Amino acid sequence: MNESSAPLPSGPESTRVDRWLWAVRVTKTRSDAAQACRGGHVRVNDRPAKPATAVKAGDKVRVRLHGVTRVLDVSHVIVKRVGAQIAARCYVDNTPAQPPQATMPVIRRDRGAGRPTKRDRRLLDRVRNDLHQGPPLP
Repeated sequence: MNESSAPLPSGPESTRVDRWLWAVRVTKTRSDAAQACRGGHVRVNDRPAKPATAVKAGDKVRVRLHGVTRVLDVSHVIVKRVGAQIAARCYVDNTPAQPPQATMPVIRRDRGAGRPTKRDRRLLDRVRNDLHQGPPLP
């Protein structure tokens, strides 16, 4: 029997939000989850959550960690930390997709090459200008 078809561990009807976030591996430690709650980065059903706020199946948890906002629907309540595959089955991730970041290639010069010459500077400016304008229109 593989882990994805294993039954989910039994748990109570509700538990603390900081404990649930730690158990489903959203945060590395329970104190990190509690700190996120105290900092106002966790909302349960669109209300600010304290670490002791109860969550139950069907609740919507919004958590902002490391600059990313995750929207999770609680599908199963657990209080003990479990494997990643089982933990992922305890919530439905409704996090919106991040918009693609426009990355600009980094122009690098050889180490120790000194200051760019006037000619090098013009070439760099031309390349940067071309990157900002995008491809020419047909």
